[in-house]
Amino acid sequence: MESFNWALTAFQEGADFTAFDIETTGLDNRRDSIVEIGAIRFNKQGIIDRYAQLADPGFPMPAGAGKVNNITDEMLAGQPPIQEVLPAFLRFAADSIVVAHNAPFDCGFVNRSLSRLCDDGYVQCSALPNRVADTLPLARRLLPGRSHYNLQDIAASLGFKAEAAHRAFDDARLCMELFMYFAYNAHKD
Repeated sequence: MESFNWALTAFQEGADFTAFDIETTGLDNRRDSIVEIGAIRFNKQGIIDRYAQLADPGFPMPAGAGKVNNITDEMLAGQPPIQEVLPAFLRFAADSIVVAHNAPFDCGFVNRSLSRLCDDGYVQCSALPNRVADTLPLARRLLPGRSHYNLQDIAASLGFKAEAAHRAFDDARLCMELFMYFAYNAHKD
């Protein structure tokens, strides 16, 4: 838990956090695209702001990915492209600690997209500038012996209800609730 203490300390000291989640066209950040970003900015007093935005990937939504996240081509039609959505997300999360469940996946996609956008002149940074806290390793450490550590299973076991599983905003909400649960219960016996 030592590797997470900095985030718990920052939370107790009143730092702002941004729990976020993305939905994508697939699992490979080298060829797939972000189609949705959901985020909640919060601190120990509660929710500060919310962000949710679909992004048109510029190609049809693959059927397999659409079955998981329930995002359709019709939903993506007319949405802004990622070169508009990602800078807006960066402004939203600015100067906060970002929180994700299985952060290497979400941050990997964001960083790959930022690298492409930086090369094309849309953004100034080629990687997420924020410090990152990952609730997955903390869940494994504080809730040992489980067969599954996906966000929905962990959240449900703690009494948090998924309203729209595998949609970015609701997954970001669950991630925030999970982080706050750990922040308030990590040091209890």
